[in-house]
Amino acid sequence: MKSLSVSELLKGEQLLQEITIKGWVRTFRANRFIALNDGSTINNIQCVVDFENTDETVLKRITTGAAVAITGTLIESQGKGQSVEIEVKTIDILGDSDPETYPIQPKKHSFEFLRENAHLRTRTNTFSAVMRLRSSLSFAIHNYFNQNNFYYMHTPIITGSDAEGAGEMFQVTGLDVKNPPLNDGGAIDYSKDFFGKETNLTVSGQLEAETYAMSLGKVYTFGPTFRAENSNTSRHLSEFWMIEPEVAFMDLAGNMDLAEDFLKSVINHILENNKEDLEFLEQRLLDEEKSKPQKERSELSLIEKLKFVADNNFKRVSYTEAIDILKNCKPNKKKKFNYIIEEWGADLQSEHERYLVEKHFKCPVILFDYPANIKAFYMRLNDDGKTVRAMDILFPGIGEMVGGAQREERLDVLIEKMKAIGIDEKELWWYTDLRKYGSAVHSGFGLGFERLVMFATGMGNIRDVIPFPRTPQNAEF
Repeated sequence: MKSLSVSELLKGEQLLQEITIKGWVRTFRANRFIALNDGSTINNIQCVVDFENTDETVLKRITTGAAVAITGTLIESQGKGQSVEIEVKTIDILGDSDPETYPIQPKKHSFEFLRENAHLRTRTNTFSAVMRLRSSLSFAIHNYFNQNNFYYMHTPIITGSDAEGAGEMFQVTGLDVKNPPLNDGGAIDYSKDFFGKETNLTVSGQLEAETYAMSLGKVYTFGPTFRAENSNTSRHLSEFWMIEPEVAFMDLAGNMDLAEDFLKSVINHILENNKEDLEFLEQRLLDEEKSKPQKERSELSLIEKLKFVADNNFKRVSYTEAIDILKNCKPNKKKKFNYIIEEWGADLQSEHERYLVEKHFKCPVILFDYPANIKAFYMRLNDDGKTVRAMDILFPGIGEMVGGAQREERLDVLIEKMKAIGIDEKELWWYTDLRKYGSAVHSGFGLGFERLVMFATGMGNIRDVIPFPRTPQNAEF
């Protein structure tokens, strides 16, 4: 007999039929009621055991965490809290669980404790909901780009270039670290290394994606990226996933249109397809908010926040206009901001971005035309010589969600910008070649996937939205 999932059975379509189900025991009450979950839904299904006719040795093995296979009849539930339940005929223990040592007991656990047991934490309601939403968002992202005629490309994980110019990269080497070969100057001779040069784990697939955009037209990457930043904040990971579309013949305005449409599409997807998980996570947040002082409570619930993005047009505001708004706002004048805005050129912080979204415009905001000296070398210089065609998309509760730009398509300008920050033209000869052979306006953006998952789930720590977080001093599992 084919085994059915809990989510299938809870629809009630097999009522009064004999069925088989496999899953893990969440609880076992009174030697009679098994709450069974198989990961297909936030909800458990109740299985009612006839303990008088069940072998006592089997009953003793039905413990929290045990894997079981149950055959029985799906009937209307006699109790509250569920519409259907299973009247058990046979039960097989597929895998025992030691009740004395099993970490995920039916009680509240701290997120820190669950991170230490990341291999089992998806057996809790919170983390199973988070990871189902992560999966659903992944599908929605690929589906959106596929429907809009983008080509999916895999950019290198090992690279010889630093796309961001930040220098915070993990080195990849095959050299003997205790006795590396040295050149005549006494420095490590990387020509003897595996790749014949110094290489690192990538921080972005953007530069490589641009090469494909300039032949295939519309491409996107969705892959792992790495940053060796020694930061232990709730917003930083050393390994994370990035979505990076690049489009030929598209200017900054088109880039804004694409990013807004993309974000609304993927958020609408989970609003339509992940209602139970979102409702559970929303209630979790509401319960959490009750313990906070009134002034620290969020004005929007989780689902309201998602609809705030999906249902509102994004306001497009220049950096210069935003600086004027922030300089003259009450929090800045009364020095309530941690970072006071005093002059044009300031690098905006999350508190400033959230003020613009949540207090001033009351809708998602796209800031554009940033000062050139706070943005990357590959962004197109405007005619004023001091700003670039960059854009950041700001969301409520989190600040920056997307960063993007129209790319610098003029060879002479690009080379001058590279020289100014010390990037060797020879190292990026292939990138500058794109400006020599059929150069054209092109644009793209980057979205940190875990940041999107944080926004969609309401989780407060980025370590709780990726299966096995990699952070400083932590590479467990």
